[in-house]
Amino acid sequence: MMNWVLFIPETYYVLMGLVFFCWSISRKVGPESLYKWAVAMSGAGVLVTVLCARLEGMLFYDAYKVDLFSQVFKVLLSLGTFWVVLTCRELKGISERLHAEFFFLMSICTLGMMMLVSSVELLTIYVSVELASYCLYLMVPMRRGTDLYAETGVKYFMIGATASAIMLFGISFLFGAVHSTYVVDIVRVLPQIITQPAAIIGLILALSGFFFKQALFPFHSWAPDVYQGAANQVTTYIATASKMAAAAMVIRFVGFSGGASPVFVNLLMVLSVLSMTFGNLVALIQKDIKRLLAYSSIAHAGYILVGILSMSERGFASAIYYSLAYLVMNFACFMVIMKIADDGHNLQIKELAGLHKRSPLLAMTLMLGLFGLAGIPPTVGFTGKFLVFAAALEQGHLILIIIAMINATISLYYYLIVIKAAYLLEPVNPYPPVRVDGMTRTLSLALVILMVFLGIFPDTFVALTEAAAKSLL
Repeated sequence: MMNWVLFIPETYYVLMGLVFFCWSISRKVGPESLYKWAVAMSGAGVLVTVLCARLEGMLFYDAYKVDLFSQVFKVLLSLGTFWVVLTCRELKGISERLHAEFFFLMSICTLGMMMLVSSVELLTIYVSVELASYCLYLMVPMRRGTDLYAETGVKYFMIGATASAIMLFGISFLFGAVHSTYVVDIVRVLPQIITQPAAIIGLILALSGFFFKQALFPFHSWAPDVYQGAANQVTTYIATASKMAAAAMVIRFVGFSGGASPVFVNLLMVLSVLSMTFGNLVALIQKDIKRLLAYSSIAHAGYILVGILSMSERGFASAIYYSLAYLVMNFACFMVIMKIADDGHNLQIKELAGLHKRSPLLAMTLMLGLFGLAGIPPTVGFTGKFLVFAAALEQGHLILIIIAMINATISLYYYLIVIKAAYLLEPVNPYPPVRVDGMTRTLSLALVILMVFLGIFPDTFVALTEAAAKSLL
């Protein structure tokens, strides 16, 4: 008999989604009440996930593994969802009649991503990816406005469907090579046959679906348009929570090879370099801050891959730590964007002019978030980059580290342009004051403390990520 206690976090989000689904049908609950319930239930979801963090075991005929690796990412997913919900008091970018559907889709998407990080069977992984993906495909065109936003949703769906088809084709290659869809069998057999063309092609094609979710070059083409076209809260959710699940599965899939194929490792190195370089260079000319952060995310996918391709326990641990750092830093930046553009419009960099006078707290939160993304000490981003680079250096990837450090230097330019606008530029026309309520003030202070604390005192979480990586291996 299966131990259903292991499935409690996922069951909770099923029930949460069911509640919002019922409210979407009845239409009897107003937007303010929906927001309060969403905050309460997503906060309880974090608590449930944390309480279940130490559970271990197998479910569904060994297709579903609950271990420290999956539980760490489930906590990050629930935390990212909770943070996004906190910013949804004024969903100006989405019609009031769709608020219940918005929270319903977010709940089910979080469920799909939680299932994804625990899935250890290829078809279960594929179904989990599709469950999360189709929720995002529906959330993107929800934005109120012109037909341009609906067109963005269609583009996202078409590109995503193509990526899913490629991933399924790769899974079929892996099944043909290994004669099993279970990860435990793939990990045991694949390193011995990884030099065979069918095995390498299958692994690369299967990884393509997760590279798409992670917006790694050349699977990045959807990111700038979707970031710009989606409502600010939807963009924030895609840029934070969904990137956690993608990073988790890339780590798990890359671990299949066991580092036995130099061709595979070299290919990952090329993708990492291209992603870092392309993302940083194109970000230099962006004026829309969401598009800038989209290209920044392409570059950061390359940084995470630097740790992953080390194929070592320390490399995987550094990638997990970097995922946490990216969640905190990216959310801090998007939270400021949402508060300044509280009517839901796309924020231009020039609109940040004079922010340090309009809201010193938001200006400081944005500055620390961008400093972290740039890898400037003592932020968590510096520690994350240091761990990733150190893990790669242990494996002898010196040239890769030099290229990554050059890219990090390039990224300083466009991050400093944003900080310059917030602190040094004066607006040509006076902008309205930024309303900072108690919830936003508390969240900003918490993010500031978290970004600095995890940067200066990373030991506890580093030990946790090393334990999670060990459970993965």
